[in-house]
Amino acid sequence: MTNVEIRPITASDSDAIYEIHRRAFDGRTDESRIVQRLHGADKAVVSLVAVENGQIVGHVLFSPTSVDDWEETLAVVGLAPVSVLPEKQNEGVGSLLIQHGLAKCRDTGVDAVVVLGDPEYYSRFGFERASEYGLGNEYGADEEFMVRPLTDRALDDVEGVVSYQPEFQETEEQAGR
Repeated sequence: MTNVEIRPITASDSDAIYEIHRRAFDGRTDESRIVQRLHGADKAVVSLVAVENGQIVGHVLFSPTSVDDWEETLAVVGLAPVSVLPEKQNEGVGSLLIQHGLAKCRDTGVDAVVVLGDPEYYSRFGFERASEYGLGNEYGADEEFMVRPLTDRALDDVEGVVSYQPEFQETEEQAGR
C-alpha cells in the first residue's frame, strides 16, 4: 500500500463515495443510497474517506443505533457500510478506515460499535459476538452480528435488540427502482 490519507468527508466527496460503494458491491446501489440518506438526515456520527494520490479509494460510515428498552445515555453506533474500490482491495485500506473510524468514535464519546459482517475479518479489530453481551439484532443474525465496546464496562447489564436507522430499510426494490 502506498501513502493513504484518512480524513473526514467533505461535501465535494459525495459522488466519489457513491461510486466507491457501487463498484465495491458489484454495481448494487443500496449501500450508496444508504450513505446518501444517512448523510442527508445528518445521521453520520463518523464518516471517513481514504485518499491515495488525490483519489478517494475507500469510505466508512458509522451511524447511530438504538438498543430497545435501554437508556438514551448509551451511545452505540453501527459500522456500515465500509467499501474500497475493487482494484484497491486487499491492500489494507479497509483496515485503516476501520481503525481510524473506531478511534474517532471513541474520541466522540461512543460506548460501543456493532457490525453485521464476517466474524473472521472483524474479530481482527476486537469485535466479538454480540449475543455474548446480550445483544440481538433486527435481522436475526447471530455469529455475524458483532460488537466492540469502546469504553470499560460500556455494555455491563445491557440487553436488547439493536436497531439500525430507518435509512437502512429502503432498498432499490422497495423504492420501485
